[in-house]
Amino acid sequence: MTKAIAVSTPARTGRPLSHYAPHVLVALALLLIAYNLFVAPIGAFPADWNLGLRAPLDEFKKWVVGNRATSPAFLFFFDPVSDGMDFVIRQMEALLLWLPWPVIVAVAFLLGNRFSGLRLGLGAVLCLIFMGLFGLWDESMETLALMLAAVTIALLIGIPLGVWVARSNRAEAVMRPILDGMQTMPAFVYLIPVVLFFGIGPVPAAIAAVIYAVPPAVRLTNLGLRRVADDVLEAADAFGSTPRQTLVKVQIPQALPSILTGVNQTIMMALSIVIIAALVGAGGLGDVVLRSLRRLDVGMALEAGLTIVLMAILLDRLSNAAGQIHYVSVAGFTGFRLLPEQWQRHGWAQAVEKGIDGIYTLCRRAGQALPGFLGRHSYLVLSLVALIALAALCFALGWTEFPEAWRLSLAAPVNAVVKWMQVNLYEIGDSGLGAGPFSDFVSLFILAPLRHLFTEIIPWPALILLVAALAGWLAGWKLALTYVISMLFIGYLGMWGAAVDTFTQVLVAVAATIAIGVPLGIWAARRRTVERVMRPILDFLQTIPSFVYLVPVIMLFNVGRVPGLIASVLYALPPQIRLTTLGIRQVDSAAVEAAESFGSTPGQTLRKVQFPLALPQIMLGVNQAIMMVLSMVIIAGMVGAAGLGLEVVDGMQNNRMGQSVEAGLAIVILAIMFDRLTQALARRAEESAHLSV
Repeated sequence: MTKAIAVSTPARTGRPLSHYAPHVLVALALLLIAYNLFVAPIGAFPADWNLGLRAPLDEFKKWVVGNRATSPAFLFFFDPVSDGMDFVIRQMEALLLWLPWPVIVAVAFLLGNRFSGLRLGLGAVLCLIFMGLFGLWDESMETLALMLAAVTIALLIGIPLGVWVARSNRAEAVMRPILDGMQTMPAFVYLIPVVLFFGIGPVPAAIAAVIYAVPPAVRLTNLGLRRVADDVLEAADAFGSTPRQTLVKVQIPQALPSILTGVNQTIMMALSIVIIAALVGAGGLGDVVLRSLRRLDVGMALEAGLTIVLMAILLDRLSNAAGQIHYVSVAGFTGFRLLPEQWQRHGWAQAVEKGIDGIYTLCRRAGQALPGFLGRHSYLVLSLVALIALAALCFALGWTEFPEAWRLSLAAPVNAVVKWMQVNLYEIGDSGLGAGPFSDFVSLFILAPLRHLFTEIIPWPALILLVAALAGWLAGWKLALTYVISMLFIGYLGMWGAAVDTFTQVLVAVAATIAIGVPLGIWAARRRTVERVMRPILDFLQTIPSFVYLVPVIMLFNVGRVPGLIASVLYALPPQIRLTTLGIRQVDSAAVEAAESFGSTPGQTLRKVQFPLALPQIMLGVNQAIMMVLSMVIIAGMVGAAGLGLEVVDGMQNNRMGQSVEAGLAIVILAIMFDRLTQALARRAEESAHLSV
């Protein structure tokens, strides 16, 4: 009797069907492309699919305007909020314009000296002096008043929210997507709904700045409080502190550097949108830049732009120093307060520093002579006395307005240089080189072919399928389905053509940013000297508000898409370079040493070890570059660059709210799509580098 032997074979494990979905979508897209090219044109996104939001939105605006005086929503909410903010802004503006200019300069000096020493104090003085020399003192004070009001309100909202989020994981989970959305939206978009409910003027600008500037205050307050060491909190509990006492006396003091960093970021973000808010009648320096750009008065625009840069540098340095206060007025201070330390070998430098130190010594002794509370706060007391005396002297002598005779005008020489450049650099002889040929090359051989590719060769349904395939390959079918819905919604808004135009501009600008920024970042990571040279340049580029980048670019390229692209690249380069440098530097030294021990050349080590391991950090830089390029492409709509930015600007200038809202929604959708896609690319890069846990 034979015994049957059963042989079990392992079950065949095939790939899941979802693995093949991207391939199927690409195949369908290729079929549609072939049909479009060889059978019949598919055409543009169907116009009759438009949701028709424009007309009801315009009607809603008319209703709002007609019922503003009677509607309870305005009588009991919007109008009181607007009146209250307007009162604060006007009073702050009136105070700054009423104070004599030497008093404001003295306040800046005393703050800078207190926070970081004599050098920062004198730097603050120079920033303010040059604002007056350019003849823009009043406009600077208007912008400063608007920004200080916005920052104050943003901090009053953001810091308590950050405390709440830090003390509740559920609150953090709720707030995180809201903050992500607020930070993803380009600043431009905030102006659209705010103008509807608050009209035009400084109030909507301040409210938009508050909304835009709140997220960093919330995030960094939350981060600082959560990073307080557990043993410190346990010690406070052991001594019987209540939760409130622990928060006020332990957590907030420990988290103060992080909170003050949030204050710094809040100030810079508020300043950037306050300048953009010139579109809604906010006035100040942004209005000067905007009017100058419209008249192509590059000289005046440059003066206003430099003034904005000076204000940004002043506020950035003061707020940053406030988080790292170094008390230079104490008796134990040694070293040079003003001149570089290496100049100590020069007798004249020692004499200068000795004189400066004598003044500090006299002030310190005067403060020590004060009794009790006054002595403990001697710097504040002496500063107030000095400011009051200076104000009285200024009013007595009539030194209230910045002297017109000191006017340092750059407009005439700059405009003369611009005319020379436009004549001589538009095309340099018969070489085919110059601003004109470059602009024509970018427009005719890069932007136009890309637009033709995404509109004529790849029809709109094929483009949706290709993008969905990429999203599905990177992050799965959920993201792919989200992208399909998002792109269809852009078409339903009637913004498909403008969105494709903006997409091509972002694509070109980001490609240029990566092509320039990644090599420079690698170079800086491998050469300390290069990093030291580049650091002040990158600091300067990051400090400049985005609005200002348009000023020098239009000197050579006039208006259109190309100036917006160049300004976008300049704006996005700093984070790309910095994060690339950081990624290369953070590669484990053991991995580099192992590669070198196996005989790898520096180039091989870079290509096969450092770059792959740094790719997640580099992709984070790409994410930041894309978001910054997108915001700049939108701003470039002010100087005639086509796309969604021009749609928003045109709608706001011609009282067509529906058009602006449709374009604004399309901008938000594009921003979220770009953000999620680059995050997915970063995760894929991390998995490829075997860094995920």
